[in-house]
Amino acid sequence: MRDILDPITTWWDAEETFGLATVVQTFSSAPREPGAAMAVSADGRAVGSVSGGCVEGAVYELANEVIKSGVPVLQRYGVSDDDAFAVGLTCGGIIDIFVEPASQQRFRALGEIAEAVQAGTPVAVATVIEGPGQVGARRIIWEGDRAEGTLGAGERLDQAVDDDARGMLAQGVTAVRRYGAQGERRLDDLAVFVQSFAPPPRMLVFGAIDFAAAVARAGKFLGYRVTVCDARPVFATKSRFPDADEVVTDWPHRYLSGTTTDERTVICVLTHDPKFDVPLLEVALRRPAAYIGAMGSRRTHDDRLARLREAGLNDAELARLRSPIGLDLGARTPEETAIAIAAELIQLRWGGSGQPLTATTGRIHHGQLPGDREAHLLDEQTA
Repeated sequence: MRDILDPITTWWDAEETFGLATVVQTFSSAPREPGAAMAVSADGRAVGSVSGGCVEGAVYELANEVIKSGVPVLQRYGVSDDDAFAVGLTCGGIIDIFVEPASQQRFRALGEIAEAVQAGTPVAVATVIEGPGQVGARRIIWEGDRAEGTLGAGERLDQAVDDDARGMLAQGVTAVRRYGAQGERRLDDLAVFVQSFAPPPRMLVFGAIDFAAAVARAGKFLGYRVTVCDARPVFATKSRFPDADEVVTDWPHRYLSGTTTDERTVICVLTHDPKFDVPLLEVALRRPAAYIGAMGSRRTHDDRLARLREAGLNDAELARLRSPIGLDLGARTPEETAIAIAAELIQLRWGGSGQPLTATTGRIHHGQLPGDREAHLLDEQTA
C-alpha cells in the first residue's frame, strides 16, 4: 500500500469511499509480495497493482462491488484453466487478495498512517481478514506501547496481535498470522493480516567515486535509504551524489561506529584503499548487516583478508564478506557494476541461483515469504 498512499489519501481527504485491494498471502510463483495494493475510486479510477496485470480486471470489478455493498471480501486467485479468457495467474502462482471499502469512517487512521510513512515512523496495521469475529476490523500498532482500534474479539486477541505485530515491525515483515478467537496461538481459525510500514532499509556506500554514484542510484531504485560516506570533502558532495538521501564527510570506520545498522542494512565498501577499507571492514564485520561487500581485484581481496586477520577477525566474521563485490556479469562500467551488486542483493534476499532462467528448471520465484506455510502443499496441488 505504500506505493499508492498519495492518491488514496487524496480520496480519503475528499471524504470519498474507495475500494482497497491488498495482497495478503502468496503461494508458489505469485508475481507480487504481500502488501502490494490496488485501489479503485467511486468514479472508476484505479491506481496500483496486485498481480502485474494477470487479475487486475477481476479485482477492479470486485472493488466496485465492494464499494456498493460495503462488505469486505477475501478472494483467492490461482492458475487459469484452459479457457483463454479465464481469470487466473498465468505465472502459475496463487494469491489471496483482501478487498475492502475504505473511507474516513471505515479507515479513520489512514491520514495519520500516511504521515508516519512519509516521516519514516514505524507503524503496523492489523486487519481481520477471515474467521470468527468482525472481518475488516482494524488495529493500528505503533512502536512503544501505543495502539488504536480493536480487532473486535476482545482484549486478549488485541494484545496477542500487538506483541506479534511489534516483532514483525522490527523486522519489516508483512504477513498473515492466525489465532483463536481469544488470541490463542495454538488455534488458527481467525486470520489477521499484519502490514508493516517500517522505514526503508539502509544502504551505506563508502567511497565517493563514480561507482558509488551508480550504486546509490540502484539502491534508491530498490527502495533503500542511501548514505554515501567519504573522508574527503572535495569528493563527498551532494552535487556528485544527487540520488543519495545523505552525503557524509567523515572517516568511514568512525562514521560506521557511530551510526545504526540492523539485519536489513546493506554495506558497500568501494574505496579499495587499505587505509580506509580495512578499519571500516573491521567494524562492519562485527555488527548487524544483511550484506557486506567490498570492491577490488582478487589480489586486493587476498591482501585485505590478510590485513583483517592481523587485526584479529576470525573465519566466521570474514565469511560474511562478499568480495569481490557483486555477481559475475562481466560488468565493467559503474552502471554495469551497480547492476551486478543489485543482482547479488536480490539473489541473497530470495535465494536465486544466479544462473540464466533458460538453464534452470522448477519455480522461477525462490524462497517462501513469511507466513507462506501452505506453499509446499499448494505447489503439489498446482503442479
